[in-house]
This record gives sequence, C-alpha cells and structure tokens, in this order.
Amino acid sequence: MRTAFYVSDGTAITSEVFGHALLSLFPAEFKHQTIAFVESVEKAEEAKRKINKEYQRSGEKPLVFQTFVNPEIGKIIENSDGVIYNFLERFVIPMEQQLGIQATPKAHRTHSIHENSYNYRIDAVNYALANDDGGNISNYEHADVILVGVSRSGKTPTSLYLALQYGIKAANYPFTEEDMDELKIPACLKDHKKKLFGLTIDAQRLMDIRDGRMANSRYSSARQCRMEVREVEKLYKKEKIPYLNTTKLSVEEITAKILSITGLQRYKY
Repeated sequence: MRTAFYVSDGTAITSEVFGHALLSLFPAEFKHQTIAFVESVEKAEEAKRKINKEYQRSGEKPLVFQTFVNPEIGKIIENSDGVIYNFLERFVIPMEQQLGIQATPKAHRTHSIHENSYNYRIDAVNYALANDDGGNISNYEHADVILVGVSRSGKTPTSLYLALQYGIKAANYPFTEEDMDELKIPACLKDHKKKLFGLTIDAQRLMDIRDGRMANSRYSSARQCRMEVREVEKLYKKEKIPYLNTTKLSVEEITAKILSITGLQRYKY
C-alpha cells in the first residue's frame, strides 16, 4: 500500500485537503501520515527521515503533499525520497502576475485565530451546542437555519459541521414518536418557518442506526421507522419545507447541499 505524507509548518490541514482531494480520484488504498508544525530544521530533518524510512521499507516512493512558508525548511523535505507535490508554489507566481501583488507568506495564516471567520465559527459552535435537539427553543431568532427531522436522521452532526466549518448558526429540533399522531409544525417553530430545513433518511437505514442504540425496541422497529419517515416527508411536502435524504451522504455532502439549496452565507474565509 502506497503511503501519503501531509507535511506542513502549520496545521497541515491545507495539504491534507489538497492531497485527499487528489487521491480520491484514484481507485486505490493509501496509508496516510500527517506531520504538522514542522517549524525548524531539526523537525524537517526528522520528517525527512520518516519519509525515507518508509521508502526503504516499502520500495515505493511515498507521495508527499507539502505546504511550507519557510523555503529553507521546505527544501529539506523536497530532498527526501518522496514524490513531492507543492501546489502553493505552483500557483503563487501566476497569481502574483494576475493580481499585480507580491505574495507575503506567513505561517499559520490559513488556519489561524486571526482569520476573520474565527469568531463567527466559535459563536456558531456555541449556538449549535446550546440549541441541540430542541433543548432550547427561546432564541431561534438568532438561527441561520433550523434543521428538523426524526431522531437519528443526522441533525446534530450536520448542525455542528455547519457551525465549525462555515460559521453558520444551526439549531435543530426533533420530531418524536409523540408528535406523529398529528404531525405539524410546532408552535415554537411557526414564526421561523422560512428557516426550517428538513432531513429525512431511508427507513431501513434508520432502523439499522436505531438498532445499534436501542436494539429490539419499538423505537428501532421497522414499523416505527417507516411510519416516522413517511409522516415527516408528508409534512415537508405539505408545508413546502425544503428537505434532503441523508441516507447515502456524508456530513460534508449534506452541509454542501444545504448551503447550495438555501444560499446561506458562509463565514469560512
């Protein structure tokens, strides 16, 4: 199995994202190793030894995705036994020519506390935690979006991902078994109907998830899961609430689709 290294003098998030995006195009399995905060010559030499050792072990040159601000440190990694991919260096000169501005690289700038979106994201995470699962229904006026759906349809992880990645204040509210006899928009949500976004899921998948949580219960039964999914989807259609089936989607894909459908402003950069 080929090894991929993600090396940086910062968090290595950029090199991971770039590398994973490229490797996902290929039908192969890779062993992943991240080496972050390589901020000195000594640490760079240590990272180089790890790369070289992997080459000696496997006989295949590791793929090395790197992002370095300090060219001296970056050069050490480039002289390793890996195949180097430095996408920042590839695009900097053409972009300087296009913008008419010289780049001024600075360590940790890409994912630092000083970026404009930082406070948005921290506030949004706190909001998502405080307004999870209908636990607080008193400040929905501050929500950018309110996710609704049956239990285990993906509301909580989606709310947190929207907050952490995009600075979007996402509350979520569950439709429970007690709501199903006469399912309607709860009174606490009526004034915020335009903020509602529904999540649904295939009944079989919902049953599998719930069975792992409460096996052999009414909550996880096929009949209960089918009924709840049927009722919430009827509500979404009746009230014209936009909704999404999460069955085959990752949380990244769910959030991307929500952003695309709603046009919510992102606070990522």
